[in-house]
Amino acid sequence: MTAAPLRIGNASGFYGDRFDAMREMLTGGELDVLTGDYLAELTMLILGRDRLKDPAAGYARTFLRQLEECLGLAHERGVRIVANAGGLNPAGLADAVRELAARLGIPVRVAHVEGDDLTAAHAGTLAAHAYLGGFGIAACLREGADVVVTGRVTDAALVTGPAAAHFGWGPGEYDRLAGAVVAGHVLECGAQATGGNYAFFHESTPAALRHPGFPLAELHADGSAVITKHPGTGGLVDIGTATAQLLYETGGARYAGPDVTARLDTVSLTQDGPDRVRVHGVRGEAPPPTLKVGLNRLGGFRNEVTFVLTGLEIERKAALVRDQLETALAAAKSRPAQVDWELARTDHPDARTEETASALLRLVVRDPDQATVGRALSGAAVELALASYPGFHVLAPPGKGAPYGVFEAAHVARDTVRHVAVLHDGRRLPVPPGDDTLPLRPVDEPALPEPLPPGLPTRRAPLGLVAGARSGDKGGDANIGLWARTDEAWRWLAHTLTTDRLRALLPETADLPVTRHTLPNLRALNFEIAGILGEGVASQARFDPQAKALGEWLRSRHLDIPEALL
Repeated sequence: MTAAPLRIGNASGFYGDRFDAMREMLTGGELDVLTGDYLAELTMLILGRDRLKDPAAGYARTFLRQLEECLGLAHERGVRIVANAGGLNPAGLADAVRELAARLGIPVRVAHVEGDDLTAAHAGTLAAHAYLGGFGIAACLREGADVVVTGRVTDAALVTGPAAAHFGWGPGEYDRLAGAVVAGHVLECGAQATGGNYAFFHESTPAALRHPGFPLAELHADGSAVITKHPGTGGLVDIGTATAQLLYETGGARYAGPDVTARLDTVSLTQDGPDRVRVHGVRGEAPPPTLKVGLNRLGGFRNEVTFVLTGLEIERKAALVRDQLETALAAAKSRPAQVDWELARTDHPDARTEETASALLRLVVRDPDQATVGRALSGAAVELALASYPGFHVLAPPGKGAPYGVFEAAHVARDTVRHVAVLHDGRRLPVPPGDDTLPLRPVDEPALPEPLPPGLPTRRAPLGLVAGARSGDKGGDANIGLWARTDEAWRWLAHTLTTDRLRALLPETADLPVTRHTLPNLRALNFEIAGILGEGVASQARFDPQAKALGEWLRSRHLDIPEALL
C-alpha cells in the first residue's frame, strides 16, 4: 500500500526569522511535520561566542520561546517538529525542551541528533561541525519522537529525514532522496519561496507581499513534491519563486550532500494550479566519500567609520580626509594590518535635501590587536572634526573595535564522523554511513539552445527586464543564479551572458575565478564567484557581506537586448 503524501512545512529560514511563523503554520492548515532552519555560517560563530561565555548555551533560544506558545498546538494537531536549533549544543536544547514540556504538562517525546561536533579535532577553531544528513532524524522519528532537534545538518536534511522515516526509504534510494533534497532546498529559507526577496516582486501588489506565508511541500513516495502554502496566506508560489530559491546558494548541476548528490539539471517545475508548483523528474547519485565541515574561528578585530561628504567637490573632500587619516595611522605605533576605503556616490546635484546632497566615505580597518583598530582609529578620526573638509561629520564615532569571524570549509572522510540518534528514552542508535559513494565531478556542458537570429533590433536596457536573479554566500564565495521566463529570452541569455560578459558587467569580479553552470531545464545560468566575500560573511569583507544583492546589481546593468524581448 502506498503511503499517503507527507505535508512538511517550514517555520524558520534563519535565526531571527518571523517569530509568529510557527503558530501561523500550525493553525493555518494541515501539516504532518513542521521544520525550522536556524543555522547559517554566521549563526555558528554567534553560538560559538555564546558558548564561550556560558558552556550550557550554544543553541537557538528563540526556538524555545516559540515552543512555549506552540508545543501544545503541535501536540493537539499531531504535528511533529524537526529543527536544527540545537546548534552547538543539541543535547542541551533537547533537555530544555523536555523541561518546558514537563512544566506545560504536554506529553511529548524529545530526541536529538549528535556527532557533528568536530571542534576538538580542529585546533584553533571556535566551532567545527560536519554537515550531517537526514538519517539520524529519520531514526528518531521512526522510534516515536515528537520533537527532534539537531546540530549542524544540511538544510535539506530537515526534509529528507522525515521523508525517509515516513516512506521507509533506505540510504540507496537516490532518486527519491534527491527529490526530497530539492524540495528541502526550496523550503529551507522560508518566505523566499513564497514571494520574499523575489526579483519580480513589482508584478504583485504591495498587499500581496506585505506578509507572505511560509512554504510547505506535499511530498510523495516517488520523491516528487508540490510546493505550496496554506490557503489564504500572503505571497505567491509559482515557477519563478521556486526557480529563484532552487538557484539560491547552489553551484553546478551536481548538488552534493551527505545522503545523495542531487542532479539539479534534471529538475522539472510545472505550475500545478494557483500557488502550487510541482517538482518532479529529479535524479540522484551516490554522495561523495567525504563530508563538508564548517570551520569558524576568530579572525581578529575590526572597526569602521563613515564620513559624510556633502555638496560640492566630493572627490576632493574624500581625498583630503583620506590623506589626513592615513597620515595619522602611519604615525601611530602600529598601522592596522588591513585598511579599506570605499566612496559611495549617493549624492545628487542641486539636491532638495541635505541627505540626498551627501556621499558616504567608508573606512574599515582590521588587525589581530584590538587596540590598533580601536583607540588609534577613534582618536585619529575624532581629532579631525575641526581640521578637515567643510561640513565634516560622521554617521557614528568609531568604537573600541569588535571581534570578527572567519569561515572556511574542509572535508573529512564520512566514516570518521560518528552520526548518532539519541532517542527520547536515552538509547543511542549509531547511524552508519551509506555503503556507496561517488567522487564529485562536473557534468559535461549541456547543449545550448539555438541562438536568436542575427541582426535583430536591440535597445540598451537593464538585464533585469528579461532575467530574474538570486544571489548568496558560501564561505568566501558567492553565487548568482539567473533565469529566463520564456524560451526566447533563454536563447538570448544562454549565448550572451558568458563569464567574460559577467566580469565586464561586475568589475569587482574582474580578477576573480568565475565558473558558469548551465541548467537548461530551469532556463537558468548559475555563476560561482570565488573569493569575492574574503574569509566569509563574518569577516564583512565587502559592503554586501553575504552577496544578497549581488544578483540585483547584475540585473541593473545595461546591455544591448533584442527589442522583441522587452
